[in-house]
Amino acid sequence: MTVVSCVSVIVPATTANLGPGFDCIGAALTLYNKFKFTSHNQTGVTITVTGSEAEQVKTDENNLLYQAFVKLYQHLRQTPPPVHVEIELAVPLARGLGSSATAIVGGLLGANLLAGEPLTKLQVMELAIAMEGHPDNVVPALMGGCRLAASTDAGWEICDIPWHEDVIPVVAIPDFELSTQKARLVLPERVSRADAIFNTAHLGLLLRGLETGRKDWLQAALQDRLHQPYRKALIKGYSAVQEAALAAGACGVVISGAGPTLLALTDTVHSEAVAMAMSSAWQQQGISPVVRSLAVDTQGARSFCQSLLA
Repeated sequence: MTVVSCVSVIVPATTANLGPGFDCIGAALTLYNKFKFTSHNQTGVTITVTGSEAEQVKTDENNLLYQAFVKLYQHLRQTPPPVHVEIELAVPLARGLGSSATAIVGGLLGANLLAGEPLTKLQVMELAIAMEGHPDNVVPALMGGCRLAASTDAGWEICDIPWHEDVIPVVAIPDFELSTQKARLVLPERVSRADAIFNTAHLGLLLRGLETGRKDWLQAALQDRLHQPYRKALIKGYSAVQEAALAAGACGVVISGAGPTLLALTDTVHSEAVAMAMSSAWQQQGISPVVRSLAVDTQGARSFCQSLLA
């Protein structure tokens, strides 16, 4: 009999930026992609994909999950083992909910576990940030909760942001995609001092609003001048959905990540009404959204392994 190593990894979706926190803040959400890695005695990689939008996922060596898997072994200066990968998708692709971050984190964690966990979680995090290019999605996907990431000369400082239990994230996911690259191309290369000061102040207020649950602070804090004024034109129905959510009791509406998913922050009393209002507003624009009231995932990615007899 041959012992075959089998590793499973579950990674949460994320919402990044949260208005003024451009490229530095993100939160893990209770929506998950699942990955399973089984080493075998054949050669190369085989990949099967199930779930939403499975047909859009590459099933060869260009698959992002597998690229992350290989990246960790390259970091260790080892040859990656032959592996069969099973992907179960629930996080929609190119919608601003961190689908690429789930693949990067999932691939790195799967490889690290199969390799005997030679890297710490912080070392895995650094590899994930290097692959993604910015920390706002991969950090909460790995660590859970709401996280603020700040670069230093020595690397990264990661700060846990308290999230009040009465602050409810509602995601409205439209039936069209928006690539991160396209969303970044519309951003200006420079901003004014006034806009920089505006976002600094509002990010500070956002952190306190999330911690305390104060609606008046959140209503003011979710404003932004760095990315949303430029990106909202790429999202059909943005203004209508925003107005409907505010009228139903939301504190505010922001673009989740690069979009086109819109995120409303509300409370437990108004969450159902906000979700219904956002769905109705987009349907009136000829768009069929999936709207879900979620919670913040506090655990982040989790992985476990087992030995199988073959």
